[in-house]
Amino acid sequence: MKKIVLTYGLISGLIISGLMGLSILMYNNNPESSHSLILGYATMILGFSLIFVGVKNFRDKHHAGSITFGKAFLIGLYISLIASTFYVATWALEYKYVFPDFMEKYSVQMIAEVKKSGLDQAHVDAKLKEMQMYKDMYKNPLFFTLLTYVEILPVGLVLSLISALVLKKKK
Repeated sequence: MKKIVLTYGLISGLIISGLMGLSILMYNNNPESSHSLILGYATMILGFSLIFVGVKNFRDKHHAGSITFGKAFLIGLYISLIASTFYVATWALEYKYVFPDFMEKYSVQMIAEVKKSGLDQAHVDAKLKEMQMYKDMYKNPLFFTLLTYVEILPVGLVLSLISALVLKKKK
């Protein structure tokens, strides 16, 4: 199981990190683009598709064609954790060296969207306060890491769950 998890986790992590690098550069060149969010999640799903492949490979080649839901989910979880760690590490490097003003640009964009939506000043002020809180949290490495894991890990968990449900097979 270790070899399957490591192999598919590393490949998934490399796919996600590589495509993430491209999408961040695209966002950096055009922060107003709405495509960056779609591209980001498509990247995650593409990378995490290897969860399904890894679980199926383990079931068919190493477990005599059968696997329990729990075992399948655990394999998916481990692959997700490895790939998510690549994502967090890549974002940490990009944030520090490529895009250190990300939170400033992002908060300006979010405030502009709130103002454009026509909401009253109370909502704009609430969004300003919220964005300031996130900017402050991003300065703390622990919160930075946790917030970044929260961006990607749920996607991996959902795909692990789906893979386990689809691939579970009794002897």
